[in-house]
Amino acid sequence: MLEAGDAQEQSFLDHLEELRGTLIQSLIAALAATILCWFVSSDMLDLLVRPIKDQGVYFTAPNEAFMVRLKLSAAMGLFVVAPFIFFRIYMFILPGLYAKEKKVVTPLLIITTLLFYAGVSFGFLVVIPQVMVFLMSFGTAYLSPLIGIGAYFAFVSKLCLAFGLVFQLPLLVLFLSVIGILDPRTLLRTWRYAIVLIFAMSALLTPPDVISQVMMAGPVLVLYWSSVVVAFIVTRRRRKED
Repeated sequence: MLEAGDAQEQSFLDHLEELRGTLIQSLIAALAATILCWFVSSDMLDLLVRPIKDQGVYFTAPNEAFMVRLKLSAAMGLFVVAPFIFFRIYMFILPGLYAKEKKVVTPLLIITTLLFYAGVSFGFLVVIPQVMVFLMSFGTAYLSPLIGIGAYFAFVSKLCLAFGLVFQLPLLVLFLSVIGILDPRTLLRTWRYAIVLIFAMSALLTPPDVISQVMMAGPVLVLYWSSVVVAFIVTRRRRKED
């Protein structure tokens, strides 16, 4: 018969084994998706450089084009299998949650994923083309762009990731309001500071040009005000229940 300490140790080892299985499955899924994306990486690269196809893109090292295609395949692979990885992590922590916590975590995970995808998509499809048009306009008859594919890929990746992360701000505001740390009325009174903070964050997360910062701050402001409205509704309903 197992003693209490032995039972706890066995339970801990079971959790470690389950965590190991979750990590292995996630790595296999990411690797498989990366390999599959490699076969279409040429088309994805053409789509990536479309905003600056007229200027042309160059590689300055023998292996740079290959490495960019590899990084692009890995990035797209992770982008595709991210919902599966989040789901596996969710299934790992699910047994340790109470019923009330499950009601919160489940929609939270779904909304977080959707907001991240929306932010990355908005950054790539809307912001990048406009930003590149703006930046290329600074060229003159004697000043022509010579864009390396490695630097361009890093620029696009950082900008898309920044949009994916900053689109989580409304969810953060809503969460802090629901648990009582932030009062929606306070958010309304300090809206001027919120605007300054959002533009400062946009300046920090985006390249140092006005267009990128404005195009990030604009939709975030809309999402911020939407989250304040939702926070008002949720807070009022919670007070009625109490």
